Amino acid sequence: MKARYRYRVYPTNSQKVALSQLFGCVRVVWNDALAFCVDSYKKGIAKLGNSELQKIFITAAKKKEERHWLKDVSNIPLQQSLNDLEKAYSNFFSSCKGNRKGKPVKPPKFKKRKARQSARFRKGGFKIYPHFVSLAKIGKLKIVWSRKLPSEASSVTVIKDAADRYFVSFVVEVQPDILPLTPNTVGIDLGIATFATLDSGEKIHAPKPLKKRIQRLRKLSKKLSKKTAGSNRYERTRKIRAKFYAKLKDTRTDFLHKLSTRLIRENQTIVLEDLNVSGLVKNRKLSRAITDLGWRQFRAYLEAKAEKFGRECRVINRWEPTTQRCSYCGGIGGKKDLSVREWQCLFCNAFHDRDINAAANIKVAGGHPETRNGRGGKCKTSVKEAASSETSTYPTPRQLDLYG
Repeated sequence: MKARYRYRVYPTNSQKVALSQLFGCVRVVWNDALAFCVDSYKKGIAKLGNSELQKIFITAAKKKEERHWLKDVSNIPLQQSLNDLEKAYSNFFSSCKGNRKGKPVKPPKFKKRKARQSARFRKGGFKIYPHFVSLAKIGKLKIVWSRKLPSEASSVTVIKDAADRYFVSFVVEVQPDILPLTPNTVGIDLGIATFATLDSGEKIHAPKPLKKRIQRLRKLSKKLSKKTAGSNRYERTRKIRAKFYAKLKDTRTDFLHKLSTRLIRENQTIVLEDLNVSGLVKNRKLSRAITDLGWRQFRAYLEAKAEKFGRECRVINRWEPTTQRCSYCGGIGGKKDLSVREWQCLFCNAFHDRDINAAANIKVAGGHPETRNGRGGKCKTSVKEAASSETSTYPTPRQLDLYG
């Protein structure tokens, strides 16, 4: 299986200028080819293949006066840019025809200068040294090896984020690291007040970095709004806010990585609920809190690490009544408001914590045979209407009068 290994790099000032020029050339080639494809579609002309696009927007464009600066950068990232455009269109057409699983894929968009910048090198365009990474026509970038590469890299992508931080991302081939089998299975209920509640009763709280620093963000946004767009002060303030956002993202990502790794190592099967995150964030009262938690990112980490370490990650139907069902007797007590955190079952009188009960039901709904009754909980038979001759153990007064 393929994996990405990302490292921080520290280019010199001259290398930053060269990288900025490289990002600009990659962006221009992408936008020129995309504009040509969009215009061809409007005119009813069939889309050209990748090889024809490379001849027009790379080979022929270098000979034009307005695009002569394309010769100053390596040709490899320019070719990879059009390869990525071809792949984006292929995914879009496959999604339109229904051949691609998952959510519908949107058509490719134009790249912006102020957004995240990247350029990809394949073999022949980069070399790896003990303390540097050499890129074609860029030079040797100082790199911090936080971990060793497991195998030879097939490609490398140099990235610049909005906070002016530089990274390189290697694509390598890794072998699945199968962990020893364990009989443990865990059901996880995701929430807002408590990020994750396990069926064992453990509650895990998220750091919620945005909630703790919301006043700082408001001050930075207000300060930025008073600056003139394009000025030096505007750019300095924008970078300060971008670094603030980067710190929030790093805090959230660190928490999700550590929690997902711990759950994967301790359990053989992890069961989650399929939450409609895209629909929930449309609620203006909950959208900020939900995006601050990172539910979807947590699920993606669990699924990827389960595949890597030989574990199983199951996702149950979102319409399963895990909150309404009693985990002891299985009775459904009806819908409950979010303010109800504890409740008592109407059928077996069991007292439940809302989140722990939901986690237990998620575990059972995921195919785990063990229930609360199997672990010594109160047992309750199903409620059925009895026959008239079996309605009472002792004779009623009317029966005594009839039969003496």
